[in-house]
Formats: sequence, structure tokens, C-alpha cells
Amino acid sequence: MTRILLEVCVDDAAGIAAAAAGGADRIELCAALALGGLTPSAGLMRLAAEGPLPALAMIRPRAGGFVWSEDEARAMHTEIAAVRAFGLAGVVIGASRPDGRLDEGTLARLVEAAEGLDVTLHRAIDLVPDVAEAMAVCVRLGIRRVLSSGGAATAPAGIGRLAAMAAAEPSVTVMPGGGVGAANAAALAARLPLREVHASCSTPVPPPADPKVREFGFQPADARATDAGRVRDLRAALDRIATA
Repeated sequence: MTRILLEVCVDDAAGIAAAAAGGADRIELCAALALGGLTPSAGLMRLAAEGPLPALAMIRPRAGGFVWSEDEARAMHTEIAAVRAFGLAGVVIGASRPDGRLDEGTLARLVEAAEGLDVTLHRAIDLVPDVAEAMAVCVRLGIRRVLSSGGAATAPAGIGRLAAMAAAEPSVTVMPGGGVGAANAAALAARLPLREVHASCSTPVPPPADPKVREFGFQPADARATDAGRVRDLRAALDRIATA
């Protein structure tokens, strides 16, 4: 088996450094991972562009679902333009209809705006009622990678749906994400054509020295940070799978 690519999601400068130090192949660059990831700031985009790893920037202007207004879609186009201007490798996008199906029209416009960039469809696909239909949309739009937990809280729990997605459109890489780590990578590889994985590789952040930082809501109680050791452990587990 060829090398399995490891993508680590990060939302700050320390995360960029930790992902690189642990042996990640690529980063998903976000703001506010505690909210599932939002569009990163211009400053963070510049830092990532200067870093050693290719970075795909999350394009998500707010928390919540993925049914976008026209104004939000316009904002996303501007964010994609910023990704291009900073020289990042690509974008992570998604758009839903109110019934959960992919919004093919909005996605087509985003893909057009991202022409020449690497494109991942994010976990909006976990909300769709028909994964075969959604994978067919990806093929029509030229999206060759989807990030998914298989419609479950974690990728191991959604392994059956992930396998169905991979079987529906073998030309599209199904990248499991959500609860992925060194301990369950082999189980995922046993059920999937595992070419890429997505993980946070994070650990809880210690309480702030000044308790007012948490008291005032400047740091959530469940804050987490990318851990180079966990990245390294997952990288080693993936390498063992590839050489088995």
C-alpha cells in the first residue's frame, strides 16, 4: 500500500507548528475548531502559507448548518479569493439545501471560484439523506475528495456509510474524519480504501493562569490544542498499515 496521507486540522499558529513537527502531510486551516471550524483569519492564512505544509483553508463564514444566504455565498467567494491571494493549496467547502441534500448550484459557484485550487467537500455530506446521490454530485462538479464521519458522531461509528460512499464513486477519495486516531486507524483501513485521513490530534488545554480568562468566556472549558505527539503516533500507525 502507498503512503496514507495525514491531514491535521488546526486553528492557530501553535497548531501549524505541531502538525509539522508530528509528521502531518497537510493541514486543514480553520478558525474556531470548537465550532467545527470557520474561515481562518488573513493573518493565519499568511502564517500557513509561510509554513512547511500545504494548507487547505476552511470556507465557512459562520457556525451552524450549511444552508447559505446569497450574502453568505458572496462572503465565501471573497474568502476563496483570499486563499488564492495568500498562495494556499486549496479550500474546504460545503453547501446544503434545507432538506439536507447538497446544494449543487451553490457548490458549482464555489468550485468555479476555486478553479485551480485543491477542493475538499466537508462534512455537509454527513447531513445528506442519500450518499450515492451526493457522491454523484461530487463527480459532476469535479470534487475528488470528501471529508466525512459517515453521518455519525465519529468515523468509526459511521464506517458502514463511509464504505458505501467509497463504493458508490471509487474515483472520489473518502477521507474519514471525526474521532480518528492511532488506536482505530487499522480498523478503518480494514473497511475502507484508506488513502487519506483527517484528525485533530488534540489534547485538552490546561486551565489559564488567570481564572478570569475562562470566567469571562475568553477560553472555553473544553478548549483543546493540536498535540505533536498525537500527530506522530497517528503518522506511525498509518505507516504500519501501509507497510503491512
